[in-house]
Amino acid sequence: MTDHIAFCQFCSAVRRKGALALCLALCMVGLALSATAQESTIITINPPGAGTGAWQGTQAIAINPVGAITGFYSDSKNVYHGFLRTPDGKFTTFDAPGAGSETVPGFYATAIGVLGGQGTYGISINYAGAISGAYIDKENVMHGFLRDPDGNFTTIDDPYAGTGYAQGTEAGNINPAGTIAGTYVDGSGLNHGYVRSPDGTFTTIDATGAGTSSGQGTIVEWASSLNPAGAITGNYYDGSGVSHGYVRAPDGTITEFDVPGAGKEAGQGTWSWSINPAGAVTAMYVDKDNVVHGYVRADDGAITPFDVPGAGTGPGQGTIGEGINPAGQIAGNYLDASGVNHGYVRAANGTITKFDVPGAGSGSGQGAIPLTNILGGKITGAYIDNGNVIHGFLRPPTPPWIW
Repeated sequence: MTDHIAFCQFCSAVRRKGALALCLALCMVGLALSATAQESTIITINPPGAGTGAWQGTQAIAINPVGAITGFYSDSKNVYHGFLRTPDGKFTTFDAPGAGSETVPGFYATAIGVLGGQGTYGISINYAGAISGAYIDKENVMHGFLRDPDGNFTTIDDPYAGTGYAQGTEAGNINPAGTIAGTYVDGSGLNHGYVRSPDGTFTTIDATGAGTSSGQGTIVEWASSLNPAGAITGNYYDGSGVSHGYVRAPDGTITEFDVPGAGKEAGQGTWSWSINPAGAVTAMYVDKDNVVHGYVRADDGAITPFDVPGAGTGPGQGTIGEGINPAGQIAGNYLDASGVNHGYVRAANGTITKFDVPGAGSGSGQGAIPLTNILGGKITGAYIDNGNVIHGFLRPPTPPWIW
């Protein structure tokens, strides 16, 4: 996911140019069978007020176990607003108090790599309907927020966050207990992860190998990087700009890891941005040739790389694991040889089911990008149409793969 403060320099640039053909090295040959989904009805999500110009529109970021969805949309002036979609399809749009409302050049990398500006970003939602996210104020400083189920807002600023342009705090994850995890950027432009307990106590997360220059440091990604037990996953950039994955246990112990085959140059390496209740994580790694591959890492540390059949094998092409649910099923996207995005679901046994979203474009950088999946097979994400307008989507469970 998508994420996302430091990653913007890499992810946003390559996705917008259709060069993000990142993914997977089929490690379980013979187990990862490809199938074409018998499509159920995929629902398009466009809140009232969403813009209809190129690179405007809706990103449906997260879905909770009861089917409530949160995300954000850009309006016709490229200002961002949060939304909540209830399971019956009703929308509530919202703006965090203090959010800016001016049209400014984008600098905040969103889940699909489009650069955003001022406004409000709904990012994560828990079972009770509490939403965490970020807003960018009129001075272009980032702040986290918590929106409770009644619609009341609490601003979340890590005490060590910077207060300059593109600095500040984002609250990208909230779990059932109300614990929040995210990233803050300090006054020197260095990234740090943090976890905020329900009583408001902040704890900084810095991986041992993290670099100490601007744009480097430790990242907690979006929406599903914090599990119910309080384990956190993310990535860090070392002093050479190489990315590495990590898992932080609830007791604060950090385990750093690299996928075998990950590249060792700046912009290459291992990312991790989704963790399930069992502690399994997924995301992507970029090899020495800048091809992207998906992987799953079990709680015991065993790593299985994978590639979706049909994924491109050129630089910026390949497979990405976006979300892993309690059953171990992974939803994500792959970029083909033409740079078009397609969705897939990988079952725990390695079987891969591919799908496309009706209305998704067929040009480079267009197509479907699943972001979050939950037990039961519901998937939410975004697709980019032939006019480069962005739409959210909800994919219900698809027969015969109802998990």
